[in-house]
Amino acid sequence: MTFKKMIAAGALLALAASVALPQTAAALDAKQKEEIGAFIKEYLLANPEVMLEVQEALTAKQRAKQQEAAEAAIATNKKAIFQSEYDVTLGNPDGDVTIVEFYDYNCGYCKRALSDMDQILAADKNVRFVLKELPILGPDSLAAHKVSAAFRLIAPEKYGDFHRALLGGEERATEETAIAVAAKLGVTEGQLRAKMEKEPQDAAMREAYSLANELGITGTPSYVIGNEAVFGAVGADEISTKVENMRSCGKTVC
Repeated sequence: MTFKKMIAAGALLALAASVALPQTAAALDAKQKEEIGAFIKEYLLANPEVMLEVQEALTAKQRAKQQEAAEAAIATNKKAIFQSEYDVTLGNPDGDVTIVEFYDYNCGYCKRALSDMDQILAADKNVRFVLKELPILGPDSLAAHKVSAAFRLIAPEKYGDFHRALLGGEERATEETAIAVAAKLGVTEGQLRAKMEKEPQDAAMREAYSLANELGITGTPSYVIGNEAVFGAVGADEISTKVENMRSCGKTVC
C-alpha cells in the first residue's frame, strides 16, 4: 500500500469511527468533519480503483465466511450429502473421490455443465459422481424432477441416459417432456404415474432443499467435493484439479 493510500485509509477509518461512535464524532468540530469529508471525496475521485480494492476485499471475506459455513454443514451432513438413498451415482461407485452435483433440469448453466460431468467421467475412471436433484426454478422444474424420481425407482440402470437426455434437451423440462424422455427409454407414462402416486419421494426433495440451505447454495449447478462447496459452473478443469488435490493432500486446495 502506498503512503498516500495509507493516509486515505486512515481518513476513511476516522470517518467510519466518527459515524460508529457518537462520542468520537462529537469530539470533531464542524470544520474538521468538513475537511475530512472533502479529503476523502477528493482522494476517491482521483483514485476510484480504491473502491474496487475494497469491493474485492469484501467479496473475498464474504466467500471465506460462506465456505466456512459450508464446511461445517458438510461435516454435519456427510451421509445425506454423499450417501443419500435418494441419489444416483454415475462413474465408479467405489471411486476414491466423490463429486456431488446439485442441479435443476431447467438451469441453463447446468445444461452447459453436463459436458463437464461427461468429460470428467471419461477422463477419470476412479471418480464417483453423485447426482442430487434440486428443483428451484419453478413448477415445471419440480414436476420434471418428480418424473425423474419415479424413473429412478423404476429403471435406475437407465437413469444416466434419462438424465443426459432431459438435461441436454433444448426444450424446457416439464412433466410432459420428462415423460416423453422416459418413454423413449422404455418406461411408460402409466408406470411413472403409478410410481409417483405410490412413492412420491417428497422426502428426497425436502432433504435436498434442507442441504442446500445449510450449505448456502442459492443457485445451480453447485458441487460438493471433499470438505468444499463449489458454487457455479466452474468447468471440468477446475473440478478435476480439486479431485487431484483430494488425492494428493486430502483437501481440494493443497
